Amino acid sequence: MEEYFNVADIFGENVFNDTVMQERLPKKTYQKLKQTILAGEELDLETADVIAHEMKEWAIEKGATHYTHWFQPLTGITAEKHDSFISAPLPSGKVLMSFSGKELIKGEPDASSFPSGGLRATFEARGYTAWDPTSPAFVRQDAAGATLCIPTAFCSYTGEALDQKTPLLRSMEVLSEQAIRLLRLFGNTNSKRVIPSVGAEQEYFLIDREMYLARKDLMYTGRTLFGAMPPKGQEMDDHYFGSIPERIEAYMRDVNIELWKLGVSSKTQHNEVAPAQHELAPIYAQCNVAVDHNQIIMETLRKVANRHGLQCLLHEKPFAGVNGSGKHDNWSLVTDDGINLFEPGKSPHENIQFLLVLCLVLKAVDLHADLLRESASDVGNDHRLGGNEAPPVIISVYLGEQLEDVLRQLISTGTATKSKKGEKLATGVKTLPDFRKDATDRNRTSPFAFTGNKFEFRMVGSQDSVGEPNVVLNTIMAEALCEACDELEKAKDFDSAVHDMIKKLATEHQRIVFNGNGYGDEWIEEAKKRGLPSINSLVEAIPALTTDATVSMFEKFGVFSKVELESRAEIEYEQYIKSINIEAKTMIDMASKQIIPAVIGYATELGLSIGTIQDACPEADVSTQKELLIKVSNHLREAKEALVKLKETNNKAYTMKASSCEKANFYHDEVIKAMEELRAPVDALEMIVDKECWPMPSYGDMIFEV
Repeated sequence: MEEYFNVADIFGENVFNDTVMQERLPKKTYQKLKQTILAGEELDLETADVIAHEMKEWAIEKGATHYTHWFQPLTGITAEKHDSFISAPLPSGKVLMSFSGKELIKGEPDASSFPSGGLRATFEARGYTAWDPTSPAFVRQDAAGATLCIPTAFCSYTGEALDQKTPLLRSMEVLSEQAIRLLRLFGNTNSKRVIPSVGAEQEYFLIDREMYLARKDLMYTGRTLFGAMPPKGQEMDDHYFGSIPERIEAYMRDVNIELWKLGVSSKTQHNEVAPAQHELAPIYAQCNVAVDHNQIIMETLRKVANRHGLQCLLHEKPFAGVNGSGKHDNWSLVTDDGINLFEPGKSPHENIQFLLVLCLVLKAVDLHADLLRESASDVGNDHRLGGNEAPPVIISVYLGEQLEDVLRQLISTGTATKSKKGEKLATGVKTLPDFRKDATDRNRTSPFAFTGNKFEFRMVGSQDSVGEPNVVLNTIMAEALCEACDELEKAKDFDSAVHDMIKKLATEHQRIVFNGNGYGDEWIEEAKKRGLPSINSLVEAIPALTTDATVSMFEKFGVFSKVELESRAEIEYEQYIKSINIEAKTMIDMASKQIIPAVIGYATELGLSIGTIQDACPEADVSTQKELLIKVSNHLREAKEALVKLKETNNKAYTMKASSCEKANFYHDEVIKAMEELRAPVDALEMIVDKECWPMPSYGDMIFEV
């Protein structure tokens, strides 16, 4: 019988959240912890001991035997080392369960095998994890039992950030500091902090696990390296928002239950555009918590899929020819007392504070478009960006008709006197109510779109952490706010200075605003005229990490040092090289051991059948069979030649003596080209060879049979 429950009863039941802390911690300890969080101070060991004890007792009640410092190294996924609560055995042979404040605050995982971009040598193994008290601990329950997970930052013995969280927390602090400066200038003395609020939508594919296990490319690389399109793809748009199959509904239900127990506010679920593609969207949360929650979402999607005989694919482009998967990063700035700095109000043209903040966003994105593009770059996203409803590779800002009109007024006259209003939408059906439509439409082709009271950064890849893009958004906005405050704090006439600044910013950075079709060829030419960067791949994007402007900005605000930025660039080059090398070797393996032998077998059978027919009936017309055999043989020859070329090219890339940058560019320019040359004849063969002879499930099998 179906289990029924009240979501409100289970939500957050496995989270050591504020409610639990108020119930279990002594009042003095609770207040000290809250003050520590608000003031950003270091927690004293005595207070930490009390918190650790209560956290341990609570976790044990949930069935936990171990705890782990749960952190996010530069691998794109989370990491953890489990320690049990048991202490050294007593003389009686019994053990006590203990967990100290020191163990809560600091952990020491081995740092030598995580990506460090040269910051740490192999023999320099020490690294530290530090508790992030602003992101609540949680108990994860699975087949292994229950584990207390403590969200932490991860840094090297010498203090450099080796993770996504450390720079994220730094960027949140500097953004709040600069935003408060601006609010004070506008007379706001109540707000104490400004917090980036983030909602990260998550797209993903689900296929049958048995089919996944029959595809080496999916297992090793996360995407199909070979595969011909079936007769039907997503042309009919019938999957989008369609009725969810029962098997998928059961999966989604279990995902939601797990997420709700962990305090992740899974809100929306639906079928996406491509067959077998789906989406999950949570409610907004504080930036670092939202990043943690998104990692929990990805882990849960994968884990629960296995229980249902499914495989969750988070790669940005697991199937060529249909929509890829992204992660729309919805970003806004909200004060601790609930004021959204991106809220235009009913009359945006009269909202001077909003207009200034809006123009500062335009400045930040315009000046650092290359860095923002880099923050959403990874190997998989190279296959996704630029088509099938993914944003183009050129960064632009969509404001909509209402705000674009206000901007035009500011630029032309220096003053905005009106705002477009939403008209009444008449449905033409008497029984349906007429209602006011929004003043602005949406633009699905825009990489960075204003959507009412937030900006939606649509470029982020589905398997990527949203940590890096939010570090960039927070820091470039902090820089723009800082420069504005530096000028306005010196102004003799604040109102005039703000007025002049808004007009100047709108004029100087109007080139970044584009409300049209981001997929049109004319936009590429227009963007070139405007001087906007067009960055087509990860290897082209990486240099943005170490430009003088980037280094200067990040060092000024203490978010990254030059060494940390250089290490991240090195890591991204290395990961690109390794990823393409694995893809190339997987193609070689599949073509050599599966595809070419299968096609030879099919061609041999075809040749034998032609001979058998001719022997039995010399006058029979076997021209069709011979045509087919010739076509198969020609494609087989092309595949064999392309396979040899790929082997040679990939071996050359792997053994070449060059910098990581040069090597990555060679993989991008030569190895990927050789991979495409091998795929073309193999995909053509798949369309000819008997399905029973083809050695792996087809696209049609995978995306339509779930």
